Amino acid sequence: MRSTSVLAVALGTASVLVLAGCSGTATPQTSDDGRVSVVASTNVWGDIASAVGGDLVDVTSIIASVAQDPHEYEASARDQLTVSRAALVIENGGGYDAFMDDLIDGSGTDAPVITAAELSDAWPDDDHADEHSDDEHGDDDHDGHDHVEGFNEHVWYDPHTVAHVAEEIAHELSELDAANAATYEANYEAFAAGIQGLESSLDELSAKFSGEQIFVTEPVPLYLTEAAGLVNATPSAFSEAVEEGQDVPAATLLEATRILSGGGIRTLIANAQTGGPETDAVIATAKDAGIPVLEFTELVPDGDSYLTWMQANITALAGTLAR
Repeated sequence: MRSTSVLAVALGTASVLVLAGCSGTATPQTSDDGRVSVVASTNVWGDIASAVGGDLVDVTSIIASVAQDPHEYEASARDQLTVSRAALVIENGGGYDAFMDDLIDGSGTDAPVITAAELSDAWPDDDHADEHSDDEHGDDDHDGHDHVEGFNEHVWYDPHTVAHVAEEIAHELSELDAANAATYEANYEAFAAGIQGLESSLDELSAKFSGEQIFVTEPVPLYLTEAAGLVNATPSAFSEAVEEGQDVPAATLLEATRILSGGGIRTLIANAQTGGPETDAVIATAKDAGIPVLEFTELVPDGDSYLTWMQANITALAGTLAR
């Protein structure tokens, strides 16, 4: 649950003035057809809310398409109005979707807010998180995003954390709509069984490929690959620079090229929603070296649910490792 949040990525003076005009309208409510209104920062958490809430909830995801880059998203006055009308708000946290903090604070909502990152076993204590929150790179040509130093904010790639978030969603929905608490609990149990299926698949992957090395252009899938027992051989300076939208130092790019060309890397995993010259360069090097290249997304693709999407990721990973 969110009590206080570190603000990041300012909306810009003009946007703030527009958004401020919507504040004071926050009233937790149901939709016109009586369903509980839930707003999520991305369709990952929106889909999980839908799985737990079923037909009893009306879910709106601020970012809902793989064509959108969450790192560069700019919130609108319409988004703030949407948040102000929510009965429950779900954000990723950890600096990933910092625009949500601005929307929540600007809307004046008193709806409960679930911050997924804070439910991760890897989440640092509050003092550490505040002390090491990175400064905004305002002089960059690219739009990076603030994050808590040493913490991987892509927690939806960790089934264990996702199970905690789903449980918290069920709890909050039961508080908001006590008459249907049994339904929310049953839906959560069904979803949790799906999570157990993912974890079983990861255990099978680990039994076959534990200790094998991979290269990732960004840290997006690392919770998943670590659960599969895989070793990340990427220079940290490379993935950090790409994630922050910064230029990869020449020496780091050379090191990455040597790693990929030197043998021992079983697969390269790239972010399908972002890219750049350095990413293109390492992908080309991997292909030249005969290393399979796998692309993961940050959002749930159209037609998938969280569970089918993540299982497809695990299956694809197993396929590339088996080559």
